[in-house]
Amino acid sequence: MQLDIITADKDIFSGEVTAVTLPGSKGRFQVLNNHAALISSLDKGTVVVESREGKKEFSIGGGVVEVLNNKITVLA
Repeated sequence: MQLDIITADKDIFSGEVTAVTLPGSKGRFQVLNNHAALISSLDKGTVVVESREGKKEFSIGGGVVEVLNNKITVLA
């Protein structure tokens, strides 16, 4: 899956991932390959990115995520 984490100032992350855990407004949730399409608001918290290279964590102050056709876009 392709993940892009974008802020108003710069692109934080862009790359291929195997899983992403996000701080949704109604609780944390994980996106895996072939996930159903969705748009969700995000609360302040940590985005956990898993890839073949390992795990990375990014702190965000809230935002929105869109998942569509194995592409995940986080606007933080």
